[in-house]
Amino acid sequence: MCGTRPGALGPAVLQWLIDTITPRAAELGVELVPVVLADLKLPFLDAQEHSSSGVHRQEHLDRWSAIADAADGFIAVTPEDDHGIPAILKNALDHLHTEGAWKPIGFVSYGNTSAGARSVEHTKQVATALRMVPLGATVAMRIDDPLGKERLGPDATRDAASVDLLDELVRVANALRPMRERTRAGTLPGPLPGSYVRRLTPDDAPEVTVLQRCCWVEEAVVNDTMAIPALHESLEEVRQWLVSWHTSGIWLDGRLLAMVRVRAIDTDLHLGRLAVVPDLRGRGLGRWLLRAAEAAAGPDHRRIVLFTGAKSLRNIDLYRSEGYQPVSPADPDGTVCLVKDVSGKRW
Repeated sequence: MCGTRPGALGPAVLQWLIDTITPRAAELGVELVPVVLADLKLPFLDAQEHSSSGVHRQEHLDRWSAIADAADGFIAVTPEDDHGIPAILKNALDHLHTEGAWKPIGFVSYGNTSAGARSVEHTKQVATALRMVPLGATVAMRIDDPLGKERLGPDATRDAASVDLLDELVRVANALRPMRERTRAGTLPGPLPGSYVRRLTPDDAPEVTVLQRCCWVEEAVVNDTMAIPALHESLEEVRQWLVSWHTSGIWLDGRLLAMVRVRAIDTDLHLGRLAVVPDLRGRGLGRWLLRAAEAAAGPDHRRIVLFTGAKSLRNIDLYRSEGYQPVSPADPDGTVCLVKDVSGKRW
C-alpha cells in the first residue's frame, strides 16, 4: 500500500483487494504478504552506498530489501499524487536494485478523473528501469465510485478484474522464474552458455519426472526390460527421494537439461540417475555432471558406486573412461555395478 495521507482510501482499498483475491491465491498456491510502505519508515534515500552495491548499512534498508527479495511479484495499491507517482513509492523503489529484477508488478490505482492511471504510467517507467516487468492488467477506481472510508462497496466487475490481475501476475512470475534463478544465491554457471546449476528440490519433481522418463525409455529398449524404477515412480515418490538425495540439475531458460544425484552410505558415495535430455546428448553434459558429482566425495569416502544396465554399453563406456570399473558380473535384475576408488585422493 503506497498511500500515506491519514483518512485516505488506501487501507480500504488494500483490505478489499486482500479479501477479494485470497480465495484465488489459495487455489494458485500463492502466499499474499501485505506491506504498508509507511510502516517501513524509509527515510528519503539515505544509503551510504549506491543501491547497486547491495551493501545496506541501515536496518530499514535490510528490512525492505529482504521483503522485496523474497517476493516473486508485486501489486502496488497506489493513489495518484499531482498527476504522478506517490513520493513514498518512488522512494521505496529507489532503495532497490536487484531485489525486484525479473519480477512482475501489477497495479490497483485510485484517484480523481484518471482513476490513478497517471500514477501507474509514471511508476511503470521507474519499475522498468529496475528490470521489473509491469503488467498490462490493472484495476483502476475513481474516488467518486462507491467507496467507503473503511470498506469498498460491492462491485462484481472490479472484483473480477482483481482476480484477473492476480492470475496474470502469477503466470508472468512463473514464466520469469528462470531469469530470477540465474542471479540467485546457490546457483553456479553451467557447461552451456546461459545455463546454470542448482540443487533440485521436491518442487522440481514434475520436471525431474519428465526428464527421467524420456531418458530411461531408451534404457528399457536397450536392456529389454520395463523393470526400471525411473520409468514408474509417481510424482510423490520422486519428491521423496529428492529430499534424501543431493540432486544437481542443469537448467537453461526454464528447462531441466540434465541431472545427477549422490548420497553417502557408510564409506561409499552412491551416484545415480545421471540423465541428459536426448536432444543434447554428445555435448558433454553427462561427463560434466559426473565430474561435478564426484566432487562431493570427502576424505571419509573410499569409493564412488553407481549402477547401470548391463547392456547400456554407451553408459559403461562413459564410466570406464572416467575411471570406473565393474566389480562383478551383471546382477539377476540386469544391472551392473561400477566403482571408482577415491581412497588415495589428496584433499
